[in-house]
Amino acid sequence: MINLIWLVMILVGIILAGIKGQPEIVTQAVFQAAQTAVKYALELIGVMSLWLGLMKVAEEAGLIKLFARILRPFTKLLFPSVPQEHPAMGLILMNFSANLLGLGNAATPFGLKAMQELQTLNPNKQVASAAMCTFLAMNTSSITLLPATIIGIRIAAGSGNPTEIIGTTLFATTVGMTIALLTDGLMRHLRKS
Repeated sequence: MINLIWLVMILVGIILAGIKGQPEIVTQAVFQAAQTAVKYALELIGVMSLWLGLMKVAEEAGLIKLFARILRPFTKLLFPSVPQEHPAMGLILMNFSANLLGLGNAATPFGLKAMQELQTLNPNKQVASAAMCTFLAMNTSSITLLPATIIGIRIAAGSGNPTEIIGTTLFATTVGMTIALLTDGLMRHLRKS
């Protein structure tokens, strides 16, 4: 659906530029947008490489396992049907850690693998399990302590204070995740009733 919306917007822009007799405006805008996208992408490679490297070092050093032990009571509460030593739990924690650092791109592979592992525990393969629904709610609304990707974009865009968004991001994502998990719990409770 979103592709259709973009297509319509692009076609309307081209048609309007043609009607006004200024098709060069579209060409200039396309090239300028492409140039800006490449510039931001190249500048974000450094930020993403840094954080992905730190995540790998943390994983190899055992910090993720330590983090998992600290969060074990929380994960037992959220995912009662998933054994604590199951591979899905480690992937869920890796996904949560990446989201916590604002690395949505790094969190995606962990999220996909976690869903695959949760599917192995799912008795009804045609319907998402409660654990899968909880993970989806947690993943899409995850708390972000350090929005590294957004800070990187703000740096690339020349922001005077790229880190000023940390407080509001933390507040908004905490409220969002709290509401998502409460809604998930409520829906699970209503389903049992």
